[in-house]
Amino acid sequence: MVDESTSTYGNIGFLSVLQEPSGYVGGYLVTNSWGRPLEFRLSSAVQPNRVQQALYGESMAGYVCGDLIGKTLIEKTSTSAPWVVTDNPLLLDLRLRLPFPLALWQTGGPDSHGLFVQPNLFCHKHFPEDVAQVRGFAEKLGTLDLGEPFARIREALSEARKMGIAARPA
Repeated sequence: MVDESTSTYGNIGFLSVLQEPSGYVGGYLVTNSWGRPLEFRLSSAVQPNRVQQALYGESMAGYVCGDLIGKTLIEKTSTSAPWVVTDNPLLLDLRLRLPFPLALWQTGGPDSHGLFVQPNLFCHKHFPEDVAQVRGFAEKLGTLDLGEPFARIREALSEARKMGIAARPA
């Protein structure tokens, strides 16, 4: 029997990046299979300047969310997870740079940015093999609401902003 409190197999990463007036800010929460927090990281605000916006064009938001914030948060976290769930479609292309599945939690209808796994859960269209793996991970979770940790991340980011933590450079 595997002790999920010490095993990384049952861990889940929840990654969210939001656009705020001060720039893009992200949070990465790793939980065990019961949803209990094991580690939390947040980014400082990233505000692209006008030159960067002109050079990156339409790809700016995806680059900032995925490459600058998302990838960095995952790499800096010491608690590993065999899969990551995000609530931001701009982060789905981060899967191209990760050696493990990344799934999109998206509510509100059948319009999706990826391959269907189960209601509200999608995988990157270039990784069809992730569908069975993510479905297997999700089925083992039982009643855990995959959308709920994103509310915790948003609340933690809000509290950090009030404390001035997210405004400090990383």
